[in-house]
Amino acid sequence: MSYEQLFRLDGRRAAVVGAGAGIGREAALALAAHGAEVLCLDRDADAADATAQAAREEGGANATGAHLDLVDGAQIAAVAERHADVDVLVFTPAINVRKRLLDYERSEFDRVVDLNLRGAFDLIRSFGRTMVARGGGSIIGFSSIRAQTVEPGQGVYAATKSGLIQLLRTAAAELGPDGVRCNAIAPGIVETPLTAPIIQDPDWYQAYASKTALNRWAQPSELAGAVVYLASDASSFVTGSVVTVDGGWTAIDGRFEPPA
Repeated sequence: MSYEQLFRLDGRRAAVVGAGAGIGREAALALAAHGAEVLCLDRDADAADATAQAAREEGGANATGAHLDLVDGAQIAAVAERHADVDVLVFTPAINVRKRLLDYERSEFDRVVDLNLRGAFDLIRSFGRTMVARGGGSIIGFSSIRAQTVEPGQGVYAATKSGLIQLLRTAAAELGPDGVRCNAIAPGIVETPLTAPIIQDPDWYQAYASKTALNRWAQPSELAGAVVYLASDASSFVTGSVVTVDGGWTAIDGRFEPPA
């Protein structure tokens, strides 16, 4: 074992879904910096191309961008078949309709579940099938601390993120004998387009920051290390796991500090 090469990804091909912005973009850049060839996929093809250009500048042996719509299962299958040499799959996209359960519309429920859970299901199956055929791979899906701790207005989003973890654990059990590892990353509060409405409200922003042990939000780049770890040989015996990157939120959530 050469520990100097433990996190290197030279000769490996990674597909990053949601690479156009936020965590997905930083994941693509980090994978490229560690030597991977990166396929940047996003609903916004121009944003995917821009990330691919930045990834090439980071030192990636090769990086390309392409359009992918996560609610189109047939397109996902076609992309996976066309890129059957992918060793690492990372997917980040999600939406959240913040409403209490009694106020939710069926159409809103369907929209959140279709992207967050069914899209993940299609990705795991399509890319998992090609990885099994090749005898190995790493699938990394982005869940959330909301899979563990929730608040009013987050129910459907939380259910999809909890469901994603169980999908990945099941995939780990079913695909493990063929050398495919499947894991989840659970971020806490991260400054991304998804959280923009909160970021624009100073009181809400600070309330969330105070729930972490570090008393701040994360930047998307701070999730990239977990992606590289799960993609690389550094995590060769890690599967069916959840890597929590939340600044200590779930460790101290609901804390009470008594007066001195």
